[in-house]
This record gives sequence, structure tokens and C-alpha cells, in this order.
Amino acid sequence: MTKAELVTAVAQKTGFKKADADKAVAAVFEAIREELSRGGAVAVTGFGKFAGRERGPRTARNIRTGEAIVVPPHRAPVFTPGKTLKEAVAE
Repeated sequence: MTKAELVTAVAQKTGFKKADADKAVAAVFEAIREELSRGGAVAVTGFGKFAGRERGPRTARNIRTGEAIVVPPHRAPVFTPGKTLKEAVAE
């Protein structure tokens, strides 16, 4: 499902106009992005949890040259699905 398809689905389920549904979807994504950038987490009961995780430095290889490069430590977003979502997908 693309963002446009998600907006259409939200508009149909809520009765909003597509423009309003687009604003709502964009606002949700922006709120999640802002919270993660501050180092926080967003937990949606029954759906899952969005959080940031510290990734340590590691050695990788340049595919073209085979040269070893060091990837510096950084934060990466992670999603942990909730029990209800896991059960729905498993069915």
C-alpha cells in the first residue's frame, strides 16, 4: 500500500475528504518523525511501538573496491509490532 492508497483508505473509513485525510496522515507521520528525532518513542496500543535504537560502529566493505570502511555509530528507527497486529497478520 502506498501513501496515496493509505490516504484513500482513511478517507473512505472516516468520511473525510481526501485532502483532509492526506493532512491527517501527514500529521501522524510528522508527529512520529518529530518524536523519534527527539530520542523518544511512540507506542500505539494494539498496533506497535516506534523507537530509535543506537547502532554501534562497524566495519563494512565497499562493494566496488573491496576496501574496508568504518560505519560510524548512529541512531536507526525500529518498529516493534504489538500483540494484536502480530495476531492479525498470523491469521
